[in-house]
Amino acid sequence: MPLDVQRARRETPGCTNVMHFNNAGAALMPQPVLDATIGHLQLEAQIGGYEAVERQLNTLEHAYDGAAALINCSRDEIAFVENATRAWDMAFYSIPFHSGDRILTAMSEYASNYIAYLQIAEKTGAIVEAIPDDEHGQLSIEALSNAIDKRVKLISVTHVPTSGGLVNPVAAIGKIARAAGILYLVDACQSIGQMPIDVEETGCDMLSATGRKYLRGPRGTGFLYVRREVLERLEPPFLDLHAATWVARDRYEMLPDARRFENWETNYAGKIGLATAIDYAMQWGLDNIWHRIKTLSSQLRTQLSALPGVTVQDCGITQCGIVTFTIEGLDPEEVKQQLTAQHTNVSVAIRSSTYLDMEARGLTSMVRASVHYYNTEEEVSQFTGYIEKVLTRVAQ
Repeated sequence: MPLDVQRARRETPGCTNVMHFNNAGAALMPQPVLDATIGHLQLEAQIGGYEAVERQLNTLEHAYDGAAALINCSRDEIAFVENATRAWDMAFYSIPFHSGDRILTAMSEYASNYIAYLQIAEKTGAIVEAIPDDEHGQLSIEALSNAIDKRVKLISVTHVPTSGGLVNPVAAIGKIARAAGILYLVDACQSIGQMPIDVEETGCDMLSATGRKYLRGPRGTGFLYVRREVLERLEPPFLDLHAATWVARDRYEMLPDARRFENWETNYAGKIGLATAIDYAMQWGLDNIWHRIKTLSSQLRTQLSALPGVTVQDCGITQCGIVTFTIEGLDPEEVKQQLTAQHTNVSVAIRSSTYLDMEARGLTSMVRASVHYYNTEEEVSQFTGYIEKVLTRVAQ
């Protein structure tokens, strides 16, 4: 059934203040998430931080059930961490790389991930290789298949790159990884909450996710999925008294589940807020959310493409809620500033965030507009109208 957009907007306080087309940066929190987050902070102030955790233990444990239901895994395969980058780091740096090991990734890989590849390559002698794109601009499945050999230690791919509407074919990649017995890590930072994600269908061994983007949770929240069958092949880059137990003078034992990737001190208010955001998304239905996002983003691409001097830069067979574009003769940062003056939020995608991809396409920066289900068709048309005004000022 169609989403009740007006209800979604009523439950989103920020909709009265701004036209928010920066959901790929940080989405507007709905009221239930705001209430849950602030409520726990108030409880900490009233009765104490440790005591608040004890009182909210059932709610905190429910977070694992919610995240597991969201991506179709078991609760013992979920770890909650500070953010998606830290979740990704905990997975990646737990892999024992050696000289000659190959790390295969995509041309559109995110900077934080690629920097980690380069660091490990310098330290261990591992080799980083970006698989070429196909004619649609997504990772080439044929090229990936041809690149597989016994030295490939990891396939690591960003599901939805930060710099465009592209959705990489993660399930097809997963089939290749599983057939070859290769570890497979998916960065779902931009896709979680925007579209249905099933780790069984994807075939990944590890998946990192954030709270602040399409899940509409608080900033500084995220989680990590680690498949139970690969846990013993991984050792977290650091451990504490939560992730492991000191059992003898010279010995410790790691937790048997994914919580070995957590640490003892955490943002409990944020964790409760993220758990609420997951439940909230599930109530709307990820299929419904995904359908509406695709409808709105398609409308936006169509309207922008019709404007003279505007080039929509999105690639891929499947395209998501991120719409990137450039305007001939105008710096994207200037476009952002002019939209900000109209109480309209966007961000700017820069080359250093996805260096290989944007260099190959001859791009240095782009305006990035990203829609969510609480945006409206009227807002899309209004946004296009603002861009028309920008074009008029440039012409003058």
